[in-house]
Amino acid sequence: MGDFSLELNEDQLQIQKWVHDFAENVVRPAGHEWDEREETPWPIIEEAARIGLYSFDFVANCFLDPTGLQMALVNEEMRWGDAGIALAIFGSTLAVAGIYGNGTPEQHAEWIPQCFGTPDKIKLAAFGVSEPDAGSDVSSLTSRAVYDEAKDEWVLNGTKTWITNGGIANTHVLVVSVDPSLGSRGHASFVVPEGTKGISQGQKFKKMGIRASHTAEVVLDDCRVPGRCLLGGKDRLEERLARAREGKRTSSQAAMSTFEASRPLVGAQAVGIARAAHEYALEYAKQRRQFGRTIIENQAIAFKLADMQMRTDAARLLVWRAAWMAATAKKFESGEGSQSKLYAGETAVWVTEQAIQILGGYGYVREYPVERWHRDAKIYTIFEGTSEIQRLVISRAISGVHIQ
Repeated sequence: MGDFSLELNEDQLQIQKWVHDFAENVVRPAGHEWDEREETPWPIIEEAARIGLYSFDFVANCFLDPTGLQMALVNEEMRWGDAGIALAIFGSTLAVAGIYGNGTPEQHAEWIPQCFGTPDKIKLAAFGVSEPDAGSDVSSLTSRAVYDEAKDEWVLNGTKTWITNGGIANTHVLVVSVDPSLGSRGHASFVVPEGTKGISQGQKFKKMGIRASHTAEVVLDDCRVPGRCLLGGKDRLEERLARAREGKRTSSQAAMSTFEASRPLVGAQAVGIARAAHEYALEYAKQRRQFGRTIIENQAIAFKLADMQMRTDAARLLVWRAAWMAATAKKFESGEGSQSKLYAGETAVWVTEQAIQILGGYGYVREYPVERWHRDAKIYTIFEGTSEIQRLVISRAISGVHIQ
């Protein structure tokens, strides 16, 4: 007999239940209110910090799980509660991924704890790549970082957009160009610490979904940061730029290394939304009576629910595979990270739409949560790489051809 198993261990099950209880008792009941308010749910973030859910220690312990599944489980359970509130709580982790993926061990130790603060003094962090004219095409970034050797400072200018926690974060991690002639290979990541002059919030966006999460522009106007805020350090940057100028292969790009690490977790979030909608629609179908019987007794409804279950489970398996591969340093040979994010995101949109259809008119009104879940789900085919970009990554990986 082999050792293969999909059974979760005791630690994973305990944390899963703990997070689920918080999602069920605190997050889900508040989902409608904060969606309507379109404001950061500070009382819920404070409660998450009080119990240790929003903390450096909790996130670090999750990422130390050798199977890679713990953070995926947490993300699924939280989005089962409410995607907008969950992103407000865990939006800082993308900045953490940016620091971890591009920084030195010393920078990890200095900056990652500052992304969370303490229960008594909560901090938020933000990660920014996209710009008004550079979304999927990250090679088109126009924001610039210029080194001032006399002061050992980098001067940052430009505008970032669609930034979670943008402008309200204490710590910003931003990807900007240091050599525009090299396209995406000329990018670098910088930490902009709390209190830095020259960084400000631009437009705050009013969104279709995930409304409890703050999304805004970040404006850089001669924003000066110390040399130590360049993630990875100047020597590593100069070496990478030199190799790029010679036409040689370089290490992973600043933005892509962050997204590759986060894609399975984004997929897990979408699975949580799909699961919530399927469970809700299933219970509704077992209780709703039409023509003298419950609607689940009709094949048209029962088969739809069967497909919803199947697709949600399949998405979760893709997520778990990619999360395990990332944690065990298995190379994504066929775009497995993108596969997980792509399929889970499109599944969440499809499942939530089917849930609305099953509830009929009730599914279309805000008194029932499925319309909100559908609005929340749509972003998962757009942010951190659109569905089209994920298909590009996968097709390039499986073919070896530079498909455009």
